[in-house]
Amino acid sequence: MSGNLSPFHFAIVGGGTAGWMAALLFAHKWLKPEAARPVQITLIEAPDIGIIGVGEGSTPSLKRFFQQLGIADSEWMPACQATYKTNIRFVNWSPAAAAMGLGSDYSHPFISQPDLHSETAFYSNCFKRRLGLAVETAPEKFLLNGYLAAQQLAPLTPANFPFRIEYGYHFDSGLLGQFLKQKALAMGVQYQAMTVTQVNQSPDGRIASLTGEITDGDSKAMQTLSADFFIDCTGFRANLLQQTLQVPFESFANNLFNDAAVVLPTEAFVIPPVETKATALSNGWAWQIPLRHRTGNGYVYSSAFLSKDAAELELRQHLGLVDSEVNARHLQMKVGQVMRSWEKNCLALGLSQGFIEPLEATALHLVQSSIEQFIDTFADFSAEGQVEFNRLVHQRFEAVRDYIVAHYKLSSRSDSHYWRANSSNMQLSESLRQILDVWFRQGDLAQELSRQEQGRQQSGSHFGATSWHCLLAGYGVFPPLRQPQPVNVSDAFTELELAAFFNGCSLNFQPQHLLWRD
Repeated sequence: MSGNLSPFHFAIVGGGTAGWMAALLFAHKWLKPEAARPVQITLIEAPDIGIIGVGEGSTPSLKRFFQQLGIADSEWMPACQATYKTNIRFVNWSPAAAAMGLGSDYSHPFISQPDLHSETAFYSNCFKRRLGLAVETAPEKFLLNGYLAAQQLAPLTPANFPFRIEYGYHFDSGLLGQFLKQKALAMGVQYQAMTVTQVNQSPDGRIASLTGEITDGDSKAMQTLSADFFIDCTGFRANLLQQTLQVPFESFANNLFNDAAVVLPTEAFVIPPVETKATALSNGWAWQIPLRHRTGNGYVYSSAFLSKDAAELELRQHLGLVDSEVNARHLQMKVGQVMRSWEKNCLALGLSQGFIEPLEATALHLVQSSIEQFIDTFADFSAEGQVEFNRLVHQRFEAVRDYIVAHYKLSSRSDSHYWRANSSNMQLSESLRQILDVWFRQGDLAQELSRQEQGRQQSGSHFGATSWHCLLAGYGVFPPLRQPQPVNVSDAFTELELAAFFNGCSLNFQPQHLLWRD
């Protein structure tokens, strides 16, 4: 089928998870005998540049990634010290919810097929509670993965289980990059260790080639590599898209204040939880990510409100490591997105494309969805559809940003200038304003989200109606209870006996620490 066409050459600049994910999905699509055109894929990586490696959690999108490539959990998870993730637990974000008797923490479970039987009950009870009626609204009571997290059960079912279960992972990002690299090389991706020193452009402004230094033993040599299309995975530097092609960067600093993190590992859990924990602190929040060989911990904060040393001390106090000699790692974050992810013959992915803080572990989801969208758009090796691609990806980042912003805007913490500044911040998108307006007016939130998606001509937002109900109900964004309460209030949770249903389902699951034994 390829005739006499010369190979179309993709050059991916930068390794790490984003670069190797692109290499693998490109190879899966185009490095096959029946492909319409021969393709060459080269990944170029500087040998002396490491990866940031902050995000070590995922959404269920990563499960689909491995399924596409035919890579079983039993193959990659032990190699990457990975564990299963069914839930994110938010601790101490909303004192008002605790004061209302709703608890000091809440869950955002991943949505699975069994939840089709309980989402309506969840929505119904949230609506009744918005009317001041005393009914159950804890998200984890209505969603199966909330029960799995509470019982520390892995989301794996026997062959006869009739429902599809969604789940994410915790993993060692360095090991994952190495695993993906070996898989990509085995599929025919070429690898070049080179430090790029110059990006060369053609007269029309497109990128023509890269010049860089190659080290071979004690000798060094300069080499120029040409390609048809370039993938910028050079991290926050964005050497190709931002520095060379001058695509502007849109900062989210006016509504997402956090721009720094400090990281400290601790020992592994004997029985690793199947959830990420996000605990609100004085000027941000701390993550806890359980791996097989260690527990990842970090404090995401705003340098405008807290110094580097104070942040490290607070994290050490939070972890009980004040006198520990374990070294902390400090990171800076550039939060926002490029105005256009695809410019001329260059596509930016990962940190080169944009970054939204890791509160909901969306980093790899945005990378993967961008790659998949690009593959669909670039199927005929032309730029037709480039404008629409950029529109969809830009909106996808904005939708994730709005959901993260809501965590800070709606928090009822007032114990520091940081939290007061977040709650008083009015730099909100029109989309977020409309979502909150519908909620406070006792409107139909699912209908509003559907209306917005139709207006954007984009379906399948990562955070749908159930996720928004988890956040708003978990925070206790409700009016005071009616006094006195009406008699015979209908409680959908009690009527459907969801606890009995989900506890019955969970008998089919195993604790995850029994799954990957050495």
